[in-house]
Amino acid sequence: MRNEMKQWMAAAVAAGAVALPLLAQGADITIGFQKGSGLLSMIKAQGAMEKALAGHRVKWIEFPAGPQMLEALNAGSIDFGSTGAPPPVFAQAGGVDLLYVGAEPAPVASEAIFVPRDSPLHSVAALKGKRVAFQKGSGSHFLLASALDKAGLKMADIVPVYLSPSDARAAFVSGSIDAWVVWDPYFAAAQKAYQVRVLADYTGLPLANGYYLASRRFVQQSPQLVSTVLEQVAAAGKWANAHPQQTGASLTQLTGLPADIVTTWLARSRFGATPLTPAIVASQQHVADVFYQQKLIPKPVDIASRVWAWQPRSGVRPD
Repeated sequence: MRNEMKQWMAAAVAAGAVALPLLAQGADITIGFQKGSGLLSMIKAQGAMEKALAGHRVKWIEFPAGPQMLEALNAGSIDFGSTGAPPPVFAQAGGVDLLYVGAEPAPVASEAIFVPRDSPLHSVAALKGKRVAFQKGSGSHFLLASALDKAGLKMADIVPVYLSPSDARAAFVSGSIDAWVVWDPYFAAAQKAYQVRVLADYTGLPLANGYYLASRRFVQQSPQLVSTVLEQVAAAGKWANAHPQQTGASLTQLTGLPADIVTTWLARSRFGATPLTPAIVASQQHVADVFYQQKLIPKPVDIASRVWAWQPRSGVRPD
């Protein structure tokens, strides 16, 4: 498995081996990533970013979820990171001076609302008055809000239980919650470990991209560095999508999860980084509007005013 990780690293770095611009020496970057999840954690494990940014110090800080990562961005503890769609909306409404610098493909089936298989609940509408666990401000928060809206309910109609994925797992096993909303690989792991029944994923609902985010200060100080980081992420993501077997081997070693859980996760995921198109900006504005309409954020936010226009160089073609 160690050799497969090295092969993934060598191939992914080679995939991104375009001519890099000369960057100002001495510029540092601190990158936030979520534990055992996503492309950044693989790039970190492989040392690919350090190779792409030779001559610059790269520091990595691990977080359990997006909201905690953006708290660190606000505090100046990190410069760059990636989250689902809701965390930057909550952060923006809270005054965090962030910029959207890139987007990831929107998930459809890699995040879900589910209940124990023997639960009497068989629809999202049946969640009225029930205890539902999820990470506040995460992609799961938006999935739940959207699914409830489609079912004619609001967040006020359920009993929200704000828990991190690890705490929610314990609550699910103990039966102290009625339903759990979470993303992969936690979702895939729950499907294997417990008898669960899915009530809803993003099928038939508005989609929500993932995002690469940076502090405005860092983007203004080091725009070329941000661009190079995104180009490396785009190249590694493109390679990972085209080589699921090698990527699965890498993630299995990295996360310690069984190979079949990783295979399930990868089968419904895509990696990468692209500039924010008008359609992507409109999608994120919809996320923000839903949260404001449901009084989950204190004021409306304007997404377009926080978008940095990343322009990949010639020869760099993100998916």
